[in-house]
Amino acid sequence: MTPRNFVNKKVKELPPSGIRKFFDLVVNTKGVISLGVGEPDFVTPWHIREACVYSLEKGYTMYTSNYGLLELRQEIAKHFVNKYKLEYNPEGEIVITVGVSEALDIVLRAVLEEGEEVLIPEPSFVSYKPCTTLAGGVPIPIETTVATEFKLTPDMLRNKITPKTKAVLLSYPNNPTGTTYTKAELLELAKVIEQYDLLVLSDEIYADLTYEGSHTCFASLPNMKERTVVFNGFSKAYAMTGWRIGYTLANKEITDAIIKIHQYAIMCAPVMGQMAALEALKNGEEEVKYMVNQYNKRRRLIVSRFNEIGLECHEPNGAFYAFPSVKSTGFTAEEFCEKLLLEEKVAVVPGNAFGVGGDGHIRCTYASSLENITEALKRMEKFVRLHCR
Repeated sequence: MTPRNFVNKKVKELPPSGIRKFFDLVVNTKGVISLGVGEPDFVTPWHIREACVYSLEKGYTMYTSNYGLLELRQEIAKHFVNKYKLEYNPEGEIVITVGVSEALDIVLRAVLEEGEEVLIPEPSFVSYKPCTTLAGGVPIPIETTVATEFKLTPDMLRNKITPKTKAVLLSYPNNPTGTTYTKAELLELAKVIEQYDLLVLSDEIYADLTYEGSHTCFASLPNMKERTVVFNGFSKAYAMTGWRIGYTLANKEITDAIIKIHQYAIMCAPVMGQMAALEALKNGEEEVKYMVNQYNKRRRLIVSRFNEIGLECHEPNGAFYAFPSVKSTGFTAEEFCEKLLLEEKVAVVPGNAFGVGGDGHIRCTYASSLENITEALKRMEKFVRLHCR
């Protein structure tokens, strides 16, 4: 007898990650310069690593509270007061998670009823739509384009709202476009959100990597704190990707729902990583400033060179990604990426991997050394000159 199908239908129908395909190609190709992985090329600063080592030497290898180390939550609360004048109770409104990835998953499961819609401006990070689907929601993409610098506008938002709309998932600075918003632009979006009584899921993991002006936390806007869940963490600004420490900030009612799922599915984030994160928040500001300054130099170089090469590129104001257009080459984004990898051994990611609005673009990270970026751009220029006369 043939066994019945044991795989969940939702999972079976999920498309594979468009990023993963190119990562696999890179692994099997020697001598590749990769501008594909969104990971800092800096090593986690030593004093942060030392805090982890010290915690191990002292025998801190046990579970923490489901919410996470209280001292870490208190430091996060202090950070948000100092930076955004936002007050969160560390004992009931902050949860330490296994990266923002886990945070996104459990928050969507905590707030969505079956069939409710989540509006997602795209291009956006690849996990937003699948996580919404797995939580029983319906992801509704909102296409943004270079004409608006890949920004969501109030009219674009208003036009996608239906009686089933529950939430808007914002990401700024954005992965993959590097787009961020001014406070005035966010205030205009907030008016629509309040008018239609929507929840905001605000992924601000790249908040500290803002190059023009300052980052505005969405929850700091008038009347937005009670209807906003903020996601943040340590991966990007502190070069701590592998440590997998993120967190959520939300009102007590939502946090009570989040913690129920977290305590059953995860229990708690690793205590050693939490100890390192605590040290990062307390004493890591100077290293963050240094790394942001280096990223900014690379940002200016890569954007300038793309435009010189003929790959039109808007200027990203945050994160560490450039999102140039390859439409002038006559190739689709996937064709461009595959040929570039095979012929010049430079790995970048096709923009369509990040949803609607990404067609005809490629994502290139400048979280790589200046030497690698310079050489990769030289190879890309050769490739463009050869194929696009």
